[in-house]
Amino acid sequence: MKILVIGSGGREHAVIKELKKNKNVEKIYALPGNGGMKGDADLVDINVKDLEKVAFFAKEHAIDYAVVTPDDPLVLGMVDYLEKAGVPCFGPDKKAAVIEGSKAFSKELMKKYGIPTAKYEIFTDECAATEYVKTQKLPVVIKADGLALGKGVIIAESVEEAVSAIKAMMEDRIFGESGTRIVIEEYLEGPEVSVLSFTDGKTVVPMVSSMDHKRAADGDNGPNTGGMGTVAPNPYYTADVAARCMKEIFLPTIDAMNKEGRTFRGCLYFGLMITKDGPKVIEYNCRFGDPETQVVLPLLQSDLLTVMQAVTNGTLDKTEVKFSNKSAACVILASEGYPVSYEKGYEITVDSGFAAEVFYAGAKEENGKLVTNGGRVLGVTAVADTLKSAVSAAYENVGKIHFKNAYCRKDIGRRALLAEDK
Repeated sequence: MKILVIGSGGREHAVIKELKKNKNVEKIYALPGNGGMKGDADLVDINVKDLEKVAFFAKEHAIDYAVVTPDDPLVLGMVDYLEKAGVPCFGPDKKAAVIEGSKAFSKELMKKYGIPTAKYEIFTDECAATEYVKTQKLPVVIKADGLALGKGVIIAESVEEAVSAIKAMMEDRIFGESGTRIVIEEYLEGPEVSVLSFTDGKTVVPMVSSMDHKRAADGDNGPNTGGMGTVAPNPYYTADVAARCMKEIFLPTIDAMNKEGRTFRGCLYFGLMITKDGPKVIEYNCRFGDPETQVVLPLLQSDLLTVMQAVTNGTLDKTEVKFSNKSAACVILASEGYPVSYEKGYEITVDSGFAAEVFYAGAKEENGKLVTNGGRVLGVTAVADTLKSAVSAAYENVGKIHFKNAYCRKDIGRRALLAEDK
């Protein structure tokens, strides 16, 4: 089989490495991929948003199956284009991908179908939004309606911060058109949990839970990033919480999308907050999370391609999806200064004795050498019998990778380990 994986980050590298395990896979193309993937896939230099060009490539190269993972092409309708070209896909079509493409849509969906989430209001007028936040309990959460590379959320601790955030989104357009409409939410408290799930629109199979670390600096300080590391499973996601999420959130969401004529097939990501009143939805993503994928897929024992094809074909209920009972930890090695400003072009070297998985994100090949080419450069993932051992192994191996201005958080997994000890 010839497989096309669309995307360029560590998430896509994790997907590619897992797909390679299937003996029927003869070739994998990564579009556009990055230089760190060259040993695992053939790179295709096409923009992921160029739907027609991607579909043409897939048809010309007789692609048997495509996996669309980034949010932008999904929301734009990449799956629709590929399926029209006769290429079966893993991923939701345009109508279903709106669940991430518009936060206003997802909030209205939850309200309509009684799915627990934070109280909110939607605004298209800056003055009205500004007056509203002056009456709200602080802190308050301000979200750009559309896609913003995972960074379109600002938690304002004061009225001044809230007003500034509204202006930045709606007037200054720091997130482009995504900020023309905003959602203002109440601030929820409790541990966060990420749950990725396979669904064919009928059956929902949650994957291993995980805990992301969004802030750039230790102690959950600094600006929001695309994610500085993850651990799995998340100790706050107990069996009781899981059962409640299935009953109150997962199945109702799939049912709601079906009733709206937007059947979701692919990976539906549930960003949850475990509040004193029970689990509530913070956000939906219409694809694998990054870097959650880098700890979840290494724990998958079933064949990923088989599961993905079952999602596409509507036979997930007849397909075994099994995960290891081990733990995994991923530490992101980034360029110092990320996510604000950082330098690129530094050679990446790996010491002998490296004994973990490395998933490349911001890397490229230059003059025969692998160099940094982004903020989040790579992720190092270790799997072990316990979370403590997985975290320790991940950090031990991070120390064996070198490039100028390398930076990582030193406390990935600390909250989860403290929760385990309670």
